[in-house]
Amino acid sequence: MTMRTDHSVGRLPSPQQSETDLNLDIWPKALSPLRHNPETEARIEEILLRMTPAQKIGQILQADIASITPEEVRAHHIGSVLNGGNSSPDGKMRASPSEWLALADAFWEASMHTDGPQIPIMWGTDAVHGHNNLAGATIFPHNINLGATRDADLVERIGSATAMEVRVTGMDWTFAPTLAVTRDDRWGRSYESYSECPNLVAELGAAMVRGLQGGANTSEFLNADHVIATAKHFIGDGGTQDGKDQGETIATEEELRDVHAAGYYTAIREGILSIMASFSSWKGQKMHGHEEFLTRLLKEHWGFDGLVVGDWNGHGQIPGTSTTNCPDALNAGLDMYMASDSWKGLHASLLQQLQKGVVNEDRLDDAVRRVLRLKFRARLFNQPKPSERKHAGDYALIGCQKHRALAAEAARKSAVLLKNAESTLPLSPGQNILVAGKAADDLSMLCGGWTLSWQGEGIRKSDYPQAETLLQGIKRLAEAYGGNVEYAPDGAYRESPDVAIYVFGEKPYAEFRGDLTTLDFKPGDRTDLQTIQKLKQSGIPVITVFLSGRPLWINPELNSSDAFIAAFLPGSQSGAIADLIFQDSNASHDFDFTAKLPFSWPEHADQYLLNHGDADYLPLFPYGFGLSLGDTCTLGRLHENSLATEPDHGTIFDHGAPQGSWQIVLTDSAGQSHWKGRSIASPAAELHIHPADLGQQENAIRACWNCTNTATLAFLHSPIDMSREANADFYLKVVLANAPNLISTTQMSVITHSGKVRIGNLLDMHRQEETELTLTVTIPLKKFGVAGADLTTLKGIELCNSEGGQIVVSYIGISTL
Repeated sequence: MTMRTDHSVGRLPSPQQSETDLNLDIWPKALSPLRHNPETEARIEEILLRMTPAQKIGQILQADIASITPEEVRAHHIGSVLNGGNSSPDGKMRASPSEWLALADAFWEASMHTDGPQIPIMWGTDAVHGHNNLAGATIFPHNINLGATRDADLVERIGSATAMEVRVTGMDWTFAPTLAVTRDDRWGRSYESYSECPNLVAELGAAMVRGLQGGANTSEFLNADHVIATAKHFIGDGGTQDGKDQGETIATEEELRDVHAAGYYTAIREGILSIMASFSSWKGQKMHGHEEFLTRLLKEHWGFDGLVVGDWNGHGQIPGTSTTNCPDALNAGLDMYMASDSWKGLHASLLQQLQKGVVNEDRLDDAVRRVLRLKFRARLFNQPKPSERKHAGDYALIGCQKHRALAAEAARKSAVLLKNAESTLPLSPGQNILVAGKAADDLSMLCGGWTLSWQGEGIRKSDYPQAETLLQGIKRLAEAYGGNVEYAPDGAYRESPDVAIYVFGEKPYAEFRGDLTTLDFKPGDRTDLQTIQKLKQSGIPVITVFLSGRPLWINPELNSSDAFIAAFLPGSQSGAIADLIFQDSNASHDFDFTAKLPFSWPEHADQYLLNHGDADYLPLFPYGFGLSLGDTCTLGRLHENSLATEPDHGTIFDHGAPQGSWQIVLTDSAGQSHWKGRSIASPAAELHIHPADLGQQENAIRACWNCTNTATLAFLHSPIDMSREANADFYLKVVLANAPNLISTTQMSVITHSGKVRIGNLLDMHRQEETELTLTVTIPLKKFGVAGADLTTLKGIELCNSEGGQIVVSYIGISTL
């Protein structure tokens, strides 16, 4: 049953029956092979008796390295740190391995030189496809690729290699594997899922746990070659409504048991030591505060005695709480808050709530025991500082040849051949070969999100000097066998080629930034298709390689290609895919396509919920489909009737990024700057914008003006006819807490084809909602017309602040929030 903390009186209410109660009789057991060590348990109790309440609370907090110093770790007895997707030593995204290791030493030294018991700190990192936050590391293909391999042994070896590279920089803990079972491919985290098939997720997830941690109850378990693994995100994150990240999971209890829990049974049986709570909710209750799942199912029914850790400030999404005031999560069963930048305020509030009885003292002690037990099992109490441990500082292991060969093997084994008309493949490498498409030589697109940064954009070749792009792999083979390669990203070749290889796909993204409203690839932008068609019409055989984090509707591209390869996100050794495309009679060995689709491929752009075993299962390519070079499979001409449209053009800005074809442009006295993510300034530095956290990581932007009359922040689009939606409302949500006196000085204008129309300042405009934190400006769209704006050619919304200052913008849209 669900227990809701009553903040006003500092006690727990009487138990009540809830619609979110679970029927545990229908859930099987998932017993861990790990057992308590009596000597360890006695040491845990001895340490617990010596700890003050403040020290206990410190142990259950995890802070981001960008928001805490070693001295603060010492003062507050913090139990763990992490590096978020965009956090690095001194803010240097390309920090060297030695800088990472030095910071690990600094945090460890702080934890071991403090008043009270000396409890070593743990460092967690999102090593989800290799040690991916580290420049120069081996970047393995994402989980969707590993699902296509069907190779548990390969996955286990990748886990072992990842653990080794993580150990080099002194870290102990990775937030992997993701055990989500994706049901709606519009979900922005689909590529973090092994498959839509629960059994495959369970098999490969267990293999990754073995690789990362070592075999349970063996001498390898969490020895110096391995790291703590984390099964995430518990539970149901792959089944959210409309594929919206962090949303409401649409599933019956039986579906949660049979589909979404599949990977957790096997992970627990492999001895997983950490499980991360999901951002998602079930029947309206957030998992971070869901006692039924975190305590009754996971800990009591399944007997899980490891650590339940939160996700990035996920506790603050529980209704009635905030990131710095949330006893609910602890009382529900969370053992460690991922209080990335909220740790200090949360420490103070939890201590106060413990004194008032709002926090259950026994529950706090249980959480601390679990933290200490994990540290003992990970052998941290017996280890010297990170730089003196085995493998630490052995920088030759980072991106080493052995690991690169493993990544190349995974890239080859995960590329799915969907079409091979007239046996176009394999090609002879001794031809004149045209390679086209920016993605062929773009590591960001080849590796995807969670690579060097959270969203994975802006990677340079120098960041991963041992990498081989697909273009480089093609050149390697052509040079070896007398061929010639011309690279023309736009397809405009100088000499007529014998064959063309076109590489295209999705730009990198992570989490909610990748959520889609349709499965149509790039609706409204057919540049790639036009290039492929032009090559085909010139009589050139076209082999197309498609990079994506999920299956997408690409019927026109399939029709225009002689051969089509779904490569997904193959990683830093993507050049190995060239080994599949080319064969030569003089080669010492040839490779063949062996990969099978881990997700069903849609025939229509609106086939969002398309999963093997569904009653109405009509995919273009079914789950498990994949050709080999010897297969004869004729793919007829496909329909090209996309049912998708530009994502409801009323969504202008959301989740920290412009939506669809909207763009952000900063203008000042010196010109314009176009925002492409991360922090940016206008040309004369009169306006700066930075990513901002608002309930989720970087789901808003902070606009900071200097004292100027010229700097503007504009959200722009090609002209849209909004006249038919004149009865709709315009919404703009800003954060009051960060701009208490600036709303009245921030002006908004509407930009149309005929010019700019000033609407007024934000404070004076009609307000739909005002809370302690946010102000939602709501304006009937027809008022834009009354003010003189031509709704038939709406081009953008502009903000300016003549007096200087800052506001945080979290949402801009039309019609609905």
